[in-house]
Amino acid sequence: SSSGSSTVSIPASAEVGSLSITQPLTTSTSYFKIASNNLLTFGWNFTSVLVTPTSLTVSAACENSNTYPVGDNSGVVAGDATQVVWDVYSYQTAHSDNPLPQGTCSLMICDERGYDATQAAGYMAVNSDLTFALYTPQAYTGIADGWECGVCNSSLAGIAANPTVVTMAATFLVVCLSGYQLLRS
Repeated sequence: SSSGSSTVSIPASAEVGSLSITQPLTTSTSYFKIASNNLLTFGWNFTSVLVTPTSLTVSAACENSNTYPVGDNSGVVAGDATQVVWDVYSYQTAHSDNPLPQGTCSLMICDERGYDATQAAGYMAVNSDLTFALYTPQAYTGIADGWECGVCNSSLAGIAANPTVVTMAATFLVVCLSGYQLLRS
């Protein structure tokens, strides 16, 4: 009779399994807007994983020192899943007591052994290679409603007060006046 369990033979030469992020790219920080109908998709593939995880836990560890579950079902997905979709706006709306930050986060993915699991040949290692940022768009404020450009209005004053600009202007003036005097002689 079959007991329903199976064993996997892991060769002595096997590497530690890994998960590589495929979406979004990890070469630069992606910025995601917390807005209605803006779903975030994180994708990955497995390499050298000989023991298929029972489940994966996907979390966002953010710079505000909080960790948030990514996706539905408290961040837990099937062990053979290759992506998770996260509705950040719905999450934000449902968790106003612990809002998502406007800042950077690291996507963390582990198997059922947890984030502190020891690396083992054939088993998936924890992945935290992806850094992304979340932001909330600001409401539009028209000029008639009092919008002011903070840097536009003071830019000329800032330039005029800069010692380098004053020195360059004075030098230019001296060169021009000296040249004029030489031409008149």
